[in-house]
Amino acid sequence: MKINQLVILVEKKIKEAVNLEQIFIEDKSFLHKNHKGNDKDKFHLKITVKSKKLKSLSKIEANKIIYKSISDELKTHIHSIQLSINQ
Repeated sequence: MKINQLVILVEKKIKEAVNLEQIFIEDKSFLHKNHKGNDKDKFHLKITVKSKKLKSLSKIEANKIIYKSISDELKTHIHSIQLSINQ
């Protein structure tokens, strides 16, 4: 899967899982470029969401919702995630 397809899919799945005011996804794969075991087919994403709903939950519960919504992509196309939840 190409990064643009992945970003669209991840955004769609997160929006389906929770009510968001805003979402922004950045490809940060370059951060892992020279790491041992780096897989060029897996990506590092920085996901920033603005959500009153998620911000009202504990950080653990909010993260669980996000991670559950993209669990398939985490197994197949995502190496790591930086997640920021704002209100």
